[in-house]
Order: sequence, then structure tokens, then C-alpha cells
Amino acid sequence: MNSLLTIIANFVRELGAILLFIAQSLIAFWTCKNCLNKIIQSTLEIGCRCVFIVLIIGLFTGMVMGLQMYYTLIKFGADAALGTAVSLSLIRELGPVLTALMIVGQSGSALSSEIGIQRNDEQVDALETMGINSIGFLSGPRLYAGLISFPILTAFFDLIGLYGGYFSGCVIMGLDGDIYWKKIFDSVHFVDVYGGFIKSLCFGVFTIGICTYEGYHCHLNSSYKGIRGVTQAATKAVVKSSVFVLVFDYLITSFLL
Repeated sequence: MNSLLTIIANFVRELGAILLFIAQSLIAFWTCKNCLNKIIQSTLEIGCRCVFIVLIIGLFTGMVMGLQMYYTLIKFGADAALGTAVSLSLIRELGPVLTALMIVGQSGSALSSEIGIQRNDEQVDALETMGINSIGFLSGPRLYAGLISFPILTAFFDLIGLYGGYFSGCVIMGLDGDIYWKKIFDSVHFVDVYGGFIKSLCFGVFTIGICTYEGYHCHLNSSYKGIRGVTQAATKAVVKSSVFVLVFDYLITSFLL
């Protein structure tokens, strides 16, 4: 019982520290100079770095869903509902979740390592010496970039996934393409798109916040110092962010339904 309470207390303490770090980053960023340029640069770094992998994963996710759902629906004589099944699954769940996981793996680990190296090279201390808020300078633009990049990349994932489902269900399996698209337009409503983008915004700010937090505090939260501490911080950032995405996907879904 004591060990369980200790685990819960450590979790709550670390969650509070991450939330406080995110709040400080979002507020302190506006005290820095050239805010808009920093946001644009960070958005290009996160977004452009992940566009290709998001499109590839989205395409093959849609193709696999088109095949699997076609074989399932045809058993019940409901193959015409393929467009509905593919579109709602992608837009509500798989789009924001898989996009977030891909960005975390592609950009989150790099952000954590970059800030961790700056911490080890005492660049963070140099910023503080010059009177610059290091949290706002290093983490702030990445957080705002996450708020911009995650919804855009989620939209790319959804669109290419729908075409992947069309290719599998209509081009390969022979389902009428007009029926496929008509079912999509009839079944997808604003609340479905709205829910998916709410998830992507939450994933964006919290996953990037976790990654920058781990990199910024790698000298405190890692059991090793130096380069090994940076790699450990990057690993912890990816694992924690991935767990956060899956846990909060369930919580947000429960709230929106």
C-alpha cells in the first residue's frame, strides 16, 4: 500500500511540474524578442520534418482499414457503409492519435535531445545570465508550433487516409466509388471533425511540453549525466508522451461522447 501511494504521489507531483512548466513556457515566451519569427521557425521544423511520415502512415492506415472493414462489412451485407466506417474511425480516433505518435517519435525526441544538449553545454545558464527567460525562449515557440502543426498534420492524415480507404475498397475490391464518397459526406458532421481537432490541440501542447520538459530538466531527472543523460531524457520523453496520448485519448473521447 505504501509503495502504491508513493507511486501515485510521484505521478501527481511530476504531472503538476509538467503543467506548471507548460504554463510558464506559454506565458514567458511573449517576453522574448522576435516572437513571431520563432513560432514560424519552430512550426517549419516540427511540421516539415513530419509531413512525409504522416502522409505515408495515413495512406497505409486507410488502405488497411479499407480492406479489413470491407471483409467485415460484406459478411453482413453492409459493404456500402465502408465510407462511413473508414471516415469516422480516422477522423474521430486514428487520425489525431497516430499523427501525435508519429510527431512524438520524429520531432519530440529531437526536441528533447536538442534542449538537453543545450543544458549540458551550459547554454541554458548563459541565457539566464543574459537576462533571458530560458523556459520561454526554448520551450515557448515549440509549444505554439505544436498547437499549429498538430491540427494541420492531422488534417493531412485524415485526407490521405480517406483516399487510402477508397483505393482498397473501391479500386481493389470493386465497391462503387460514388457510394463510398456519398457515405462519407452523409456521415461526417462538424462535431466529428471538431472532436478530432480538439484532441490534436491537446496532444500538441502536452506532448511537446513533456518533451521540452524532459530535455530542460535532463540534469535533474536522469540517472546519468552528460550524453547518456540526454539519451535517457529523450527516451523518457517519447515513452511518457506516447502513454499520455493513449490515456488522454480515452478521457477526451469519454467526455465528448
